[in-house]
Amino acid sequence: MSSILALRAYGSDSNDSGEDEDALTAHLKPITSSESLTSVKTLQICSAPTVAPGSGLDSRRHIDPSVKELEYNPRYDELFAPVLGPANPAQTQQMRAERNTLAGYVEPAHFSAFQFENQRRTFTSFGYAVDPSTEAVTDDGAARMVGAATASTSADGAHTVFEKPKEKRPLDKRKREKNSDASDIDGYLGPWGGFVDEQKVMKPSEEEQAELDIITAKRQKRGKQTDDKPMEERTILHVKDAYDYQGRSYLHVPQDVGVNLRSEEPPEKCFIPKKLLHTWQGHSKGVHATRFFPKSGHLILSCGMDCKIKLWEVYNQRRMLRTYLGHRQAVRDICFNNDGTQFLSAGYDRYIKLWDTERGECISRFTNKKVPYCVKFHPDEDKQHLFVAGLSDKKILCWDTRSGEITQEYDRHLGSVNTITFIDENRRFVSTSDDKSLRIWEWDIPVDMKYIADPSMHSMPAVTLSPNGKWLACQSMDNKICIFSAINRYKLHRKKQFTGHMVAGYACGLDFSPEMSYLVSGDADGKCYVWDWKTTKLYRKWKAHDGVCIQTMWHPHETSKLITAGWDGEIKLWD
Repeated sequence: MSSILALRAYGSDSNDSGEDEDALTAHLKPITSSESLTSVKTLQICSAPTVAPGSGLDSRRHIDPSVKELEYNPRYDELFAPVLGPANPAQTQQMRAERNTLAGYVEPAHFSAFQFENQRRTFTSFGYAVDPSTEAVTDDGAARMVGAATASTSADGAHTVFEKPKEKRPLDKRKREKNSDASDIDGYLGPWGGFVDEQKVMKPSEEEQAELDIITAKRQKRGKQTDDKPMEERTILHVKDAYDYQGRSYLHVPQDVGVNLRSEEPPEKCFIPKKLLHTWQGHSKGVHATRFFPKSGHLILSCGMDCKIKLWEVYNQRRMLRTYLGHRQAVRDICFNNDGTQFLSAGYDRYIKLWDTERGECISRFTNKKVPYCVKFHPDEDKQHLFVAGLSDKKILCWDTRSGEITQEYDRHLGSVNTITFIDENRRFVSTSDDKSLRIWEWDIPVDMKYIADPSMHSMPAVTLSPNGKWLACQSMDNKICIFSAINRYKLHRKKQFTGHMVAGYACGLDFSPEMSYLVSGDADGKCYVWDWKTTKLYRKWKAHDGVCIQTMWHPHETSKLITAGWDGEIKLWD
């Protein structure tokens, strides 16, 4: 090292810059290599006067509030030091306050969602709630209330929509019987001693008893059960002679009506009816069901809400032939046997009765103390002594007319059984119920072989089998007719639905034309609807009855004759 220049400058209060330069030059001295560096004092240049730090000076390292990351570990007092810096004199105290929302500073708080909802509903309902601030505590330590002044002044404390203050039980001043002597086996009472002069059995006074007797008598009279004894059956013949000159009854199939009623072949082509031919009047109340005489269709059997069953002629004079009287209440359903010599009737008086069609006599009666909603003979010739009935207690019972005994019970439905329809060459039958399901049963096996139910399905109180036995048309309560396959998988055909009518709440009957070109149905407004079977297109509708059109039937041998029945008590023939 050749030479090192060490400088020392003295700060002076003198304003004379010349003196400073002379002092600096006088003290400059070159240092040679031979001289020791340790012997030379290092000079320090001071450009400002030395100031001793005061006691109020903050020696902490301050952190920028906008910094997101620190490269050292600050002390606690540094981390939580107040924000320093010049203040804007134009800002008010409110503007200088720190805030993260327009209204102020919101701190995250964690509490029960239930308690928040509890106080919110309480404030909405009663006008007060607990003060949400943390210091909201009264002098006695209770929570301060905000809102209605009555809450904070109530003696029992404010209650919420979920909690009520405990009611103070009135002090019971009655004296208790006491015997705490455990050695007294018979007289020991312990804590179970009753009150002195306590009445264990309370009896009404004479006046109260008289009022109760009057009320009880009225209730018994109002809810009096109808007589369970069957009504005595009788019949009325409305024609002069029950037999013609050859000794034939009205059950004989006429051959002079221009149509072969004994034919087993349906008409080749059917047509939509256009005019009213005849009106049968005889029921004093609404008609509930009508049935054609089996195979020929030359007679109509009808039952109604006037408790009567009537037999009518379809051809010739179209007279009322006979009335069958034997039910105390409305008759719900009727069914002929295969040859039409007998028929069953089911009434709301809980009786099913078997009648002789020709003589009008009641052959036998059946009941299990429940209301039968539908009744059907077994269609097989060798099982004509068996019939099934769907009841209000969710069961389907099979009776034997010879012995009068129940031979089988089908108990799987969850609601009243509405219809029973035999399918698959009478080996099976389909039942519908108020439980909105459709069940298929093997004959004489009390477990359903197939259960059809869907959340979109509604109750189906009227079902008809097509003439070819392949389809089931079901009147659904959501104002449409659903079609199920009656063979193989019994599948619902969702694309084949017939709509346009209004049947919600009514079991309006429906029927096919004999050669399956049309589907007919009544509706709640008294109208009759005709759809095309293949296209599901509505072809025609007309006003048929004043009340509900509850039944429609297409004559099995006629091309365009249609029977309708309504709650106006009339049965009409259309052509």
